[in-house]
Formats: sequence, C-alpha cells, structure tokens
Amino acid sequence: MKRMLLSVFGILALAIATLTPAFAQSKGTVYYLVPTLLDEFQTGSVSALELFLKQVGYEVKTLNADNKTDAQQSQMNDVIALKPKAIILAAVDFNALKPSIEAARAAGIPVVEFDRQITATPSDFTSVAGTVEIGHIAADQAEALLKAKNGSVKGKVLQVLGDPGDPYTLDIQKGFEEKMKAFPDVKIISLPAMQWEASNAGTIVADQMLANPDIDLIFSHAAHLSVAAVASLEAAGKKPGDVMLMSSNGAPVGLDLIRKGWLNVEVEQPLYAQAAAVAMFMDKVVNKQEIKPGDYDVLGLKSVVTTEAWGPNIKIPGAAITKANVDNPAFWGNQKPPTDTVKSVE
Repeated sequence: MKRMLLSVFGILALAIATLTPAFAQSKGTVYYLVPTLLDEFQTGSVSALELFLKQVGYEVKTLNADNKTDAQQSQMNDVIALKPKAIILAAVDFNALKPSIEAARAAGIPVVEFDRQITATPSDFTSVAGTVEIGHIAADQAEALLKAKNGSVKGKVLQVLGDPGDPYTLDIQKGFEEKMKAFPDVKIISLPAMQWEASNAGTIVADQMLANPDIDLIFSHAAHLSVAAVASLEAAGKKPGDVMLMSSNGAPVGLDLIRKGWLNVEVEQPLYAQAAAVAMFMDKVVNKQEIKPGDYDVLGLKSVVTTEAWGPNIKIPGAAITKANVDNPAFWGNQKPPTDTVKSVE
C-alpha cells in the first residue's frame, strides 16, 4: 500500500513538473472590452481573441458594455485599477472613450483598438478591416449586378448604413460611393439605421419600397440589417430575386440568406484575421517595442501595417461571398475557427 501511495505521489509530482513550465510561460491577463454581445460578429470576436491570444501566452477576460457608453467608461476605470498587461477596446462611443484611453496609457497600460478605429487620440495598436476597401468591393459587386439586370450600370440603390457615429459604416459608405461615382445613371439613397438596430433598417426598407418601388438593389452595412430588410420585403409580397441584396460583414445570417436566395453578395469583414493580428503583435504592444510598418501575412491575407497619427495600424482586406463560394470554411460566418496557429511577430 505504501509503495502504491509513493507511486501515485511520484506520478503526481511528475505531472506537476511537466505542467509547471506551461503555467510559467503565461504572460498575464488581457482585458477585452466588447461593446455588445447582441450580434454574431461581437460574440465571434470574443472566441477568436481568446483562441489566438492563448496561442501566444495570454489569458483573456471579456467585459460586455451592452452598448452603453457609461458602462464601458466604468469598465475602463475598473480595469485600469487591475493593471492588466493590456486592454483591447472596441468602443461603444469613439469620442466618449478618448479620456479613458488616455487614462489607461498614462497608467502604463497599453491599449489596442479592435475593429473600431479611434483616431482622436493615440493607442498602442489598431486592428481593423479595410473598410473603405470593403466599400470598393461592394461597388464592384453592385456594378456587376446592375449591369446583369438592366443591361448597363444603371438603376436605384438603397444603401442602409449603420449608426452614423461609427467610422466603420462611414468608411464603407465612402468607399462604395467613391467607386459608384463613375456611374451617373445609378441613384443612391443612403439612410442610417440608428444604433445599428435591425428594426430601424426594417422600417427604412418598408418606407423606401413604398416611396421608391423601383429600387433595384439594397445594400445594408451588416448582415443582421439584411435580415430585417428581407422581413420588410416579404411583408410587401416580394420573393427572393425580386430585389437584389448585399451586406458587408459576413455573419452567419448573411450566409444563410445567400443559401436561401435572398442575398446576392456578402462582403466579409475578416474577423478571424483581425483577431489573429492582435495576437501576433501583442508581445510588442505589452513590451512597448516598435511595430514596424510594412506588409504582413495574417492567416493568408496580405495585410498592411502603417504608422498613423494615432499609432501603428493594421488594415486587413475583406472578400466577396456569393452562392459559388458560400461554404468556404475560411469565412467566419461558417463558424469553423481556423486551425492555423499564430506566432508573435519577432
């Protein structure tokens, strides 16, 4: 019996000795302040950041602000007091969070902006989609769809923006309208869905289909807005294909609408790559080392780091999803996290 106990203790000691280096390699805790968990991009961002940051040695704790600016401000104050290795912020309100970012950095805590670019004050790193470029891709797709339907690039487009205080939607609008200027026979009606609320998008589509029954194409700046658009079209007696539809974030509901025939194109926002980029550069952020500008490969996507007035900024390209490629597991909307392992940038 004594020998058995010694043997058991020996095995436990060996197991602890084996595991100890893994724990010793832990680099500390990073807090992710997510604006809301009401849409699939935000819930997916939590999982992706946890996955990739764990690969480079960091534990992630997430705080949800429920789209409330004052709640996120309080969370920032609380987290600053905890002195984590870094804070990853997706801001509810860009201007309102400026003092909190400055307070964190003054306390020696690096701040990484994720998905929602803040240019009003410096941060230590920003990882965003190429949003203007997403608008360009959407314009290319709109050009092809209108030409196929009308014989030339002409017609009427309803553009349903997200909240007008969000640079993400404003940049997409900028890119889309920049390229569409080449086609004077296309009329674009642009209206914002305040707070990114799907119900607001549904109301916009219902009202505009009455005011402009000849709308050829509806371009919503998020897939969940397209779900509401489809509901309004169905209520108006429309069927898949009667009005062309596009979205621009790649969520699962958007991919489902492609499969059902309602949505023609979903321009993906590269969620997995945005999260992987944060992990790749986290060591440099935490250690306050230089992040060099240039081209980087992020999960196979050619991405560009630039040095901006607000700090180092990585921009990652999106891609057009259609019926032909909708089942590709590389798209985050198919909810099959990549098997790639990210490594810290040397």
